[in-house]
Amino acid sequence: MLPFSKLQGTGNDFVIIDNRNGEFAKFIGNRAFAEAVRIICQRKKSVGADGLILIEPCETANFRWRFFNSDGSPAEMCGNGARCAARFAFEKGIAPKRMSFETEAGIIDATVNGRNVKVKLTEPFDLKLNMEVEGIKGNFINTGVPHFVIFVEDLENTDVTNIGRAIRFSEAFQPQGTNVDFVSVKAQNLKVRTYERGVESETFACGTGAVASALISAIVYNLSSPLTVETKSGEKLKVFFEKENLKFKNVYLEGITTWVYDGEIREE
Repeated sequence: MLPFSKLQGTGNDFVIIDNRNGEFAKFIGNRAFAEAVRIICQRKKSVGADGLILIEPCETANFRWRFFNSDGSPAEMCGNGARCAARFAFEKGIAPKRMSFETEAGIIDATVNGRNVKVKLTEPFDLKLNMEVEGIKGNFINTGVPHFVIFVEDLENTDVTNIGRAIRFSEAFQPQGTNVDFVSVKAQNLKVRTYERGVESETFACGTGAVASALISAIVYNLSSPLTVETKSGEKLKVFFEKENLKFKNVYLEGITTWVYDGEIREE
């Protein structure tokens, strides 16, 4: 059997496995890696999750993570996953309260304060303003993973799934695709709904999407740090940043995490 923990942040849920001794590969045997991830993340028939995180050894940071979407595809970064992984590593004695860990997007710094976790993201890049994709106007930024941000007036009645899927698979973003964020802005407060690639559906929240939405809003509406982002789950995140013209640095994402349960996965 394979031990795991289930954590969630603003409705994004993750299966987290301590893989420092290579237990995951031993457990799945000859089964393809992506297939194993898909099976574990499948809802109703298995544990169910938006993603799977492996915690592994690292020589340059407290640990290295490997993150996989529920469809088995790897992702460079996940903001809420990073917050959950940091809490897991601290409570399991893998890393101190203030830690750093290696991702495909770069080194992430994190601070754990009980259930509250604050992570410093890598500097955003590839900003593209005033784009039109599939007939929809929006703005693009990479906050560790790519995001196309669309401002809408009626967020509740926006067709997130169909519009998001069309843009996610648009030729403009091939071959990697993009996440798509739908945003309404009121003063320093944002409401965001996100279509996530790899999950291929709307999720209850997206950490890097909350950050992307906040940064684009800061440019378009000339807003200052910090910004509060309300997610589909109804829970809120805080986004901190320093802005100079169209450049951002010291970007942080902060919010509550929930340790849902610990368990063991059987071979069957």
